[in-house]
Formats: sequence, structure tokens, C-alpha cells
Amino acid sequence: RARRRRCRRLAAEGGSARDGGSMRCQQVSVLYFARSAELAGLRSETLSVPRQITSLQLWEEIVKVHPRLAVIRDQVVFAVRQEYVLLGDQLLVLQPGDEVAIIPPISGG
Repeated sequence: RARRRRCRRLAAEGGSARDGGSMRCQQVSVLYFARSAELAGLRSETLSVPRQITSLQLWEEIVKVHPRLAVIRDQVVFAVRQEYVLLGDQLLVLQPGDEVAIIPPISGG
């Protein structure tokens, strides 16, 4: 229920009645790898987020659920539908069931 309210609040901040429903919430699968899995305490979950959201807003929504992830903000990369996305103003148009992978830097050589 709290996630649904958060989605409605974010949609209200960024959308309007004229947007043709683009701010409707979608259920997406969030996959956590390496350090992000350690910090989140899980490997995957389903979150409800607006259909249209910037990659930075999506990151902020995930950090609200898992505040410990904030420490890797400047190093993290998303993969949405298996395509890399940097945090920023890039607009994502999410579909129900899309996968969002949180990929922190991987050390090694």
C-alpha cells in the first residue's frame, strides 16, 4: 500500500490529466547484483513505479525503499530491458513486467 501511495505521489508531481495515462503505475522487477544486493538485502523484488519516469527518479524511488543503496549512487548503472542506462534525465517508458537491473561497479581484473 505504501508503494502504491508513493507511485501516486510521484505521478502527481510529474504528470497531468493531459498525458494520456503515461503516469499510470507499472509493476517492474528490480534485480540487484553484487554490492547492491548486499545493501538492499535481497536479489530481486517487484516495485510499482510511474510508466514514464527518468532514470534518476527511478533510482530515487528505489533508494526510498532501500536507503543503504545511496552510498553507491555515483557508481551505479541501470540496465532496463537489458540495455544500459546512466542515472540522469533520460526518460524511461516502462511496461508491466519490465526488468530493471541495478549494477554497481564490479572490481577485479
